[in-house]
Amino acid sequence: MSSATDTHSEHDTESHGLSDLGYIKIAIFLAVITAVEVVFSYTQEQLGAAFLPGLLILMGVKFFMVLLYFMHLKFDSKLFSLMFYIGMGLAVGCYAVFLATMHFFHS
Repeated sequence: MSSATDTHSEHDTESHGLSDLGYIKIAIFLAVITAVEVVFSYTQEQLGAAFLPGLLILMGVKFFMVLLYFMHLKFDSKLFSLMFYIGMGLAVGCYAVFLATMHFFHS
């Protein structure tokens, strides 16, 4: 009877995310990226024009790693991912329009 329970729990882990070791590896990866971002902030003068694009790229990598693995969008239905990305696109679009409007009226 325990083998049926073990099989059921293994199936749940596969369909709903990574193993504990997988989450630990991703957390370590995110910590390393955060450390690189801190180093970037202390070496801003040496990096010059590469500072801001470098930080934005690292920020994007961290955002999508958290989104895909810790929010489980990688393992959920594609409908949930689509709904999230549509909402995010609308929010970014509204923010961009607001910034453009403020810039237009400020001039």
